[in-house]
Amino acid sequence: MVRHRIFIAINLPKEIKEKLLNYQNYWPEVPAKWTKPENLHITLIFLGYVREEEIPKILEIVKETAQKYNSFSINLNKIYYGPPGKMPPRMVWTEGERIKVLTNLKSDLEKSLINSEIRFDSDNREFRPHITLARIRTWEFKQIEPEERPKIQEEISLTFPVNSIEVMESELKRGGPEYVILESAPLGRF
Repeated sequence: MVRHRIFIAINLPKEIKEKLLNYQNYWPEVPAKWTKPENLHITLIFLGYVREEEIPKILEIVKETAQKYNSFSINLNKIYYGPPGKMPPRMVWTEGERIKVLTNLKSDLEKSLINSEIRFDSDNREFRPHITLARIRTWEFKQIEPEERPKIQEEISLTFPVNSIEVMESELKRGGPEYVILESAPLGRF
């Protein structure tokens, strides 16, 4: 049985990706694998491994749900170690403002998928829209004396419009994951 590693995401405009990439130069001493620009995104829902025959239903649900929402904007407002409170940290990430429309969109997608009997682990934690900028090499990070560890706490303000959501496939490769857009679902009105 063929399974595909699927997630639903918001992709970023090229100019936002470029601005985020500039921040990698701020902390060259952080032992981390920095995310490739083409992989920068906000994950709404990670479905995990799904059967090939489930994909058409997932695409249909995402398109129908997207049509119920108008375009909106997301403001990315800080860069720090994530997830919050985790030590050693696992990532360097950019967090976006929590806005009701985004929370509602995620919730509607989850409900529609569950009602259609698409199985996945629903995340009951509060949704924090974020973009993984880097994955920390934990062993190396632990070798740095705590007072010598780079401080990452950067206030930023990058705003971009969201006009669609994407169903993505993640293919795990030797050089890191490669993401392929299976379907781009435009939001209802621009």
